[in-house]
Amino acid sequence: MIWDFRGENGALTAKHHEKHLAEYAESENLEETITGTQSYSPTHHAAFMVVNEGMVASLREILKPHRGQIYEE
Repeated sequence: MIWDFRGENGALTAKHHEKHLAEYAESENLEETITGTQSYSPTHHAAFMVVNEGMVASLREILKPHRGQIYEE
């Protein structure tokens, strides 16, 4: 699940959002969860959360990501 942030403060906002995603994952005891940020350009950044496929539907309703994609290592 991916949340996009744009503008000059996008990097800071993405990092802050990632902190809340990590806190949520810990408080809900979500196993095998990865959180982080990614920069696409100086004005486009994203926070992301990788979860098991079976959890996507329920978490999408709760966390309202902007978009999503399948994660492969």
